[in-house]
Amino acid sequence: MVTVIRNDADLRQRAWDAAAAVVDPEIPVLTIADLGVLRDVAVTDGHVEVAITPTYSGCPAMNMITLEIELALEREGFRNSKVRTVLSPAWTTDWMSEQGRQKLREYGIAPPQAASSRRALFGVQQVACPQCSSEDTEVLSEFGSTSCKALWRCRSCREPFDYFKCH
Repeated sequence: MVTVIRNDADLRQRAWDAAAAVVDPEIPVLTIADLGVLRDVAVTDGHVEVAITPTYSGCPAMNMITLEIELALEREGFRNSKVRTVLSPAWTTDWMSEQGRQKLREYGIAPPQAASSRRALFGVQQVACPQCSSEDTEVLSEFGSTSCKALWRCRSCREPFDYFKCH
């Protein structure tokens, strides 16, 4: 019988990969790594601690995300893992991956604009329609299907769509 000794770096990578695969319960095409919610994974003496940051304080999905991380780690053989919520620094849409932004578009949700967008410069927001790519869009409500999204409509194709708000 061969005994494989793993160091903390190997364990950390295994734990990171398990946690990173957890999907957001509100937008199931995105993982918490895509969203930038997964902030850190630490391994000390074989014990795993995962740090996550909610997209906004009070996000109702965080309890489910915590449970799913614990289950994912348990499936990978990590016992008694800990998930810690970190509020500072506050989450920002800048933490979203480019792959996550693309997944949002393909799912029909307009991804958040970069911090250096037209709105930041001129106070004007132009959001491209995820259906037809037209920028002739209008906001219908600052509150969409979840608190982190706003409801918009395309004037070209007339389709309503969610826009993932910038934070």
